Amino acid sequence: MLKKRTTLKDIARETGVHVSTVSRALDPATRKAITPEVAEKIQAAAERLGYRPNRIAAGLRTNRTMTVGVMIPDITNVIFPPILRGIESVLEPLGYASIIVNTDSEKERESRLVDVLRDRGVDGIIHTAALRSDPSIARAAEDGLPVVTLNRRVENSRIPYVINDEDGGIRDMLAHLRDLGHRRIAHIAGPQDLSTGQLRLAAFREAMADLGLGGSDRSVATAMRFHEHQGRQCAEMLLESGEPFTAILCANDRLALGAIEALRERGIDCPREISVTGFNDMPFLDLIRPKLTTVRIQQHSAGATAARLLLDLLGNGADDVPLETILPVELVIRESTARCPNG
Repeated sequence: MLKKRTTLKDIARETGVHVSTVSRALDPATRKAITPEVAEKIQAAAERLGYRPNRIAAGLRTNRTMTVGVMIPDITNVIFPPILRGIESVLEPLGYASIIVNTDSEKERESRLVDVLRDRGVDGIIHTAALRSDPSIARAAEDGLPVVTLNRRVENSRIPYVINDEDGGIRDMLAHLRDLGHRRIAHIAGPQDLSTGQLRLAAFREAMADLGLGGSDRSVATAMRFHEHQGRQCAEMLLESGEPFTAILCANDRLALGAIEALRERGIDCPREISVTGFNDMPFLDLIRPKLTTVRIQQHSAGATAARLLLDLLGNGADDVPLETILPVELVIRESTARCPNG
């Protein structure tokens, strides 16, 4: 025989308080309205009686499911676990559950998964895989679903976004290479349908000009995806172009690792002959030789910031949420950069 489900009324009888007080004490969002002593008494009784909240019933009352969709482009990319931990650190204490979906950076799959999350009734979406032109997520936002994009922004939309200081990071890295004597610096750019790739390429070209460094269109190779394989292919294209360079600035760490592999396969020493740099400072870079010089982004803080913005959208609407949030970055100098052999 099934045991009867414990209700709020059962806890109210056990503790001698009103049902509404029990409800507020067990809701992370309203618990602060109850004195700590009463809240602890109610929570202890709930645990003792084996109370479990009925999220479906609560959702019917509040028109909330207490779920948030989190879209990531590549579940194998080790940069995303810290970001997800940051999101969870904000949402989980308030009773939200995250539904994580992987888009594989495919437009059709991304569009389908947006529809899946909407059909599941999520209260909002944190999108880390958005394309620069992204009709599906733009349409969801226009329909009133709270949406925040992270590490990406959707052009020509009013979707709030959290990005890194791409321009500052690229400039700092180019200044570091210049100080090492490098004047001819190549760039492996990220996909141009992603704002991250587009912004970092634009920053590279502008900073190269401002710093008086040499370069041409032949010194830029554009990757189709932020993967090691693409980094290897792009490095090979640069080497075969005939354009001289002594350093490669890559749009992310995975591209940089692929570029170093391409140099190694040709017997070119990094950094003694060609320096290579990345962007993001993904986990475990200090375990790979040569240790990669890169730009560190705030991974955990970025996730937490996006989650707080989404909560603001859920609570107050778009009028009180900034459209743009830019997080600071930090130059991390390791072993993959050295003085220019000709400098």
